[in-house]
Order: sequence, then structure tokens, then C-alpha cells
Amino acid sequence: MKSDTQFHDNIETCVDEVIRTVGNEIIFGMPLALGKPALFVNELYRRAKDNPEIKLTILTALALEKPEGASELEKRLLGPLVDRIFGGCPEFDYMKDFRTGNMPDNVSLYEFFNKAGGYMGSPEAQQNHLNSNYTHVIRDAVTLGVNVYGQMLAYQSGNGSGPLYSMGCNTDISIEAISELDKQRAQGRKVAIIGEVNENLPFMYGDAVVPATSYDFILKNEETQYTLFGPPKESVSDVDHMIGLHVSTLVKDGGTIQVGIGSLGDAIVAGLKMRHTENDRYNAIIEESGIAGIYGELIRKVGGTDTFTEGLYGSSEMFVDAFMELYKSGILKRKVFENEPLMELINEKRLDCASIPENIFDLLIEKEAVQEKLREKDFHFLVEFGLIKEGLTWRDGVIFDGESPYATDLSSTENRDAFKAIRGEKLNGGSVILGAFFIGPQSFYAALNAMPEEERKLFGMSGVEKVNQLYGGEKLRSLQRKDARFINTAMMISIFGSVISDALDDGRVVSGIGGQYNFVSMAHALEDGRLIMMVRSTRGGAGKPMSNIIFNYGHCSVPKHLRDIVVTEYGIADVRGLPDKDVILALIKIADSRFQNDLLDQAKKSGKVPAHYEVPEAYRHNTPEKVSGFLAPYKSEGLFQVFPFGTDFTEEEVALGGALRAFKAKASKSKIGVAMALAGEFFKPVPETAKPYLDRMSLEAPAQFKERLLQKVVISALKANGRVTS
Repeated sequence: MKSDTQFHDNIETCVDEVIRTVGNEIIFGMPLALGKPALFVNELYRRAKDNPEIKLTILTALALEKPEGASELEKRLLGPLVDRIFGGCPEFDYMKDFRTGNMPDNVSLYEFFNKAGGYMGSPEAQQNHLNSNYTHVIRDAVTLGVNVYGQMLAYQSGNGSGPLYSMGCNTDISIEAISELDKQRAQGRKVAIIGEVNENLPFMYGDAVVPATSYDFILKNEETQYTLFGPPKESVSDVDHMIGLHVSTLVKDGGTIQVGIGSLGDAIVAGLKMRHTENDRYNAIIEESGIAGIYGELIRKVGGTDTFTEGLYGSSEMFVDAFMELYKSGILKRKVFENEPLMELINEKRLDCASIPENIFDLLIEKEAVQEKLREKDFHFLVEFGLIKEGLTWRDGVIFDGESPYATDLSSTENRDAFKAIRGEKLNGGSVILGAFFIGPQSFYAALNAMPEEERKLFGMSGVEKVNQLYGGEKLRSLQRKDARFINTAMMISIFGSVISDALDDGRVVSGIGGQYNFVSMAHALEDGRLIMMVRSTRGGAGKPMSNIIFNYGHCSVPKHLRDIVVTEYGIADVRGLPDKDVILALIKIADSRFQNDLLDQAKKSGKVPAHYEVPEAYRHNTPEKVSGFLAPYKSEGLFQVFPFGTDFTEEEVALGGALRAFKAKASKSKIGVAMALAGEFFKPVPETAKPYLDRMSLEAPAQFKERLLQKVVISALKANGRVTS
């Protein structure tokens, strides 16, 4: 720890001091996503641009960038939306130069994770990708020589006790990064650790709370109080909803859940919420869909369709707003505590965290949580967890309630009986989730900021070395993460069960491995854990669909020996521990029927399945039409909505986005048909119902032919999508 933290209100001066401290060769690390110190890194980058003697290497992941449209129509749609949603969010200057090829030679960028597909066309990004497992990121950063680390910090005045700081949204690698740099400092290396304070960042608890002395430099001024980057929620498709419905049956009440960001995460939560709040309706849908009939035995074994009486605990590197929906719905409510004996008693249902039993001291002695003859550290343990009432004191081996003494030798029945008078009412502390980083829409940050301090403490934050694995605390973490369901997403899955989720077979990285392998490994390490790997059965749209259930592939993110449960929109394949033949047949059953025969023929040709086998009739109708047809009547009732938890988009923006995407897909398939439809629009008046959409796109009164053409494209797209009538 350092006692000479420098506090700065001037960004330029702060950067000056960092350069003075470490010199002109700076290997700068910062966390992924939201927690980057945007103003500091922009000034540091500007210095490197202006001074070629500075050699700057940036090590990070997932730079948050405001969306920019490629076409004129996309720019018209996105422009006002970006201003409204991202107004006040600073952009990263190094990313703007990187995207345009203007980054100077003395600056390099290395990332271990990026937005899916964001770097497919960038040779430099592909060549500089750090293929690090999330829990190994800091180890690898140290190998690369990181000497400066910076992050965004949350802040509280401390109510007279002095300022308090929290790592807020990014404990993920920050805890370990600070520890490793302090070790290097102790060995005589020049390092610097920077915190950029933004009071808009929710102040989170758990391991996130740190003293100012953890940092060499703390930067705070009016400029650092910028708007947090809040990506809007993605739309949830019929395919996503059907996958989410299947997954919702595999989660056990009283268990643990990990889920990621995006439309599939929202679909899962929508299914779980319906299961909990509209249970009769939910079970009727599960029955009608065939899920209950086909997978009833599996559901009884690993999940359920009842309400969440005990509730769920969240253990997820990414604490996303989907967890907030689970919390608000009364599902995310199973508390865990940082103590093995207490967790054993809770799991054995001998201790309820909301009501401390009369025999609690007998139970604690049985579990060796305390000794029969209480020590002072036993007293502090009892106080910390609320096992004895507030206001008690320890003096010379005796506990006092005011001036009333209580002997601490609990081997005496009399003393033990007397202790019942000072028994606590309910357990203190505990959390309903442990996350490593968070990001979400503005409403998510607002909800966290609006919470009373005690309620926000339910949402714990820690590093990936704790969240993403069992090592270092196997027994306690296993007790906390009972009946864990680690739910992840794949791009493709081979019929042998190997998972492709981060890269293509030509070596190009789509995103990064992140922490997926950690959770796969943990699912197999936990006695009652299960991995649920979701994959949409196809990609490429209606024009030229391709199967995501494939025979084999030249890249593998998770090997086939770690296969477990696979879910598509068409069903569930429980393939853990099965021989290859059964794995193959189970996965073909949940593939799109347009590709089942080819997959089966390849498997037969390789001698991996019996030559006489045919796909059973019950599984030969896996089509998009079946999915949309099943969901249609429920959607008309208000279920399975495109944005089940609201959206930052206006109704016009939602309609325009969907219509223009469909138009683009249609144009790629039939340019002549689209051209003829557009030509016809030039001879028709502008429909009255199209005017709000045209106004949103600034095309209500086109001044030149190009704008008139764009107007007709919008009208044609809206008509084709049923949004506008002639």
C-alpha cells in the first residue's frame, strides 16, 4: 500500500506526473468495457501522438464505441439516437485513429476481447489479439511488461469519515492488477496506478471498496463526471425466446445462475420471470410446446418448472441488467455468506438467514465455527454476521450487554441457555450475486444508484480470480454455488460436442475466449453444476441459411470432452457422458431440419452412427416457421415481446430498424425485385401513415433526387414490413 497518493484536478498535470514517474516507455493496462479512465487515456494518447519519443502500448479489451452507420440511411437512423443515448459519453481518441488507420507508429494496441465481429477486417487487430483466458489476463500483461494501470473509480464523501472509493464496474482484473504492480514496485520497478473518479458510476461493495492508498494518482474534476456509456438493449427474436424458454426449465430453485449480456440473456430472464410470476400460464406453454413431454425427466433432474421459493444466487463475471430484472421479480434472492460453516448450515436447511434459531450456538459449535470457550475472534465473528445482537462488548473474556455480563464458556448448559437472550434476529451481510464487471443501459445504472446503501450491498463485486473459478476457496465457493447453471453462447457446435465461440477456422478472432472456458470447467468441477451451451441453429438469414450445428470445424474453443447440455430453439440435448453415437444423434435432433440429412450422411460416412439410422419423425419439422407459428398467438397476448424489459428506442426507431434490416436482406437476395418495387413507389403519393417515420429520418421533404430515392426506400421497406399501408 502507498501513503503518498497524489490527488489531481488537472488531467495534463496528472499525465505529466505519470510520465515523470515511469519514463517514456509506457505499457498501459486498463479494464474492459465501462471501467476505462477515458479522459486520462485520451490525454496520454495525445502526448504520444505529439511526442514520438514516447512509446505507448495499450493493453485492454472491449473499447466501447458509439455506433456509426455505414450507409446514408443508417446514419440518418443512428444520428439522433446516438446523440440521445450516448450524449456526454467521451469517445476514445486512440480507437478513432485505429479505425481510420491514423494511429502513429509509436503507439500499439493489444486487446484480449472485442465486440463480436468488430475486428474481422483489421489485420493489425487480428495480429495483435491477446488470446488470454480471462483469469490469465494480468499474468500475461505482466509478461508483456505493463507498468501503468488505470481505471474509473466510484466515489463517496464518507459522511465525515473521509472519502471512500470503489472499483465500481470493474473489479474483474483491477484487484489483481494493483496487487501485481505493487509486487513489482517492491522489487524496485517504476510503476504507476491511476484512478479517474466519476461520481455517476454506481458505488459497489464486496471486494470493490478500496482505500485511496491503493492508487498513486487519483484524478477528479468536473470533466471526469461524464455520462456513462450505456448500450441500449438488443431486440429479442423468436429464436432467442424459444431458446430462453427451453433454458428456463433447466434452472433449479435454490440454485445458482450465470448468464451473459444480450438478447439471449434477456430471453432466458423473460422465461424465468414468466415461470415465477405467471406459473400456470408458463406450465401450459411448456406443455403445449412439447418441452415438458420430451424433456420431462431431464427437467426433473436438473431444473424445474415451479416458482422460485428459495430463489437464485448469481455468480457471473458479467453483472448485467438481466440480473436486476431477476432481482425485481423476486427470483434473485438466495443470499450467500463468506463463511463455510454458515453456508453448510444454510444448505442443510438448519439455518434460515432471515431467522436465527434458538439452537444457533449448538450448531456453530458443532460446525466448529466457534469454540465452546469463546475467544475474542469468535465474538467478532458472531457480531459480524448478526448472530448476537448489536451493542454488545467484549471485556476480559466476558461479553457485556450494557453492564449485564454473559460468561463465554458455552460448555456450561447454564451459560448456553443464558446466551439465548443475546441471540441475533437475522444474519447480517450476504449477497445475492457476485460479479466481476458490469455494463448495461442507463436505466441499469440509475437503478443501482437509486438503491439504499444496504440494498446495494447485496450486489457484490470481486475479481475474476474469485468469480470465474473455484481455486483458492474451493469448499466455500462450492457451497455458495450449489446447483449452478452456467449458461453460455456458442457460434457453432460440432455434432461431436466441441464448441466454437471465439474465432474462425482461418484464425481470425471474432471476439475472444473471455471467461467461457472458466465456467465450462467450473460446471464440470462442481458436483451439482451443469453447463448449458446455447446456439442458434442457423445463421445467414432466410436467403442463404447455414447450419450452426456442423459436422466438424478447424477451430475449437471448448473441446468435445467438456460437452454437457446444448440448447437450440428446437430443443435440448443432454450429451454429458454419452458415447459419440448418442451425442451425434442428440445434436442432430435439435438441428434445423434443412440440414439434418446432410449431417447424418456425414456421420454415417465416417462410421460414427449406425448406417440404418434415420431421424425420427418427431424431430423432422425443426423449421423457423414452426417457431414463429408457435409463438404468434402468445405474442398477440403480450408475451415474448421484442423488448421484454423496455427499450431506449422510440416506436418509430424500432419500426424503422426492423424494416430497413429486412429490406437490406431482401435486396441482397433479389436486387431486381427491390428495384422494381422502388420504381413503382416513384409514381405513388406518400402514404399518410409513413409521415412520422419520414420525419424521424429527415426525409419528409426531399430537396434532391438522392433524398427522394432514400424516401422511397424507407416507404418501400415499411410497406414490406407491414408498418405502412398504401
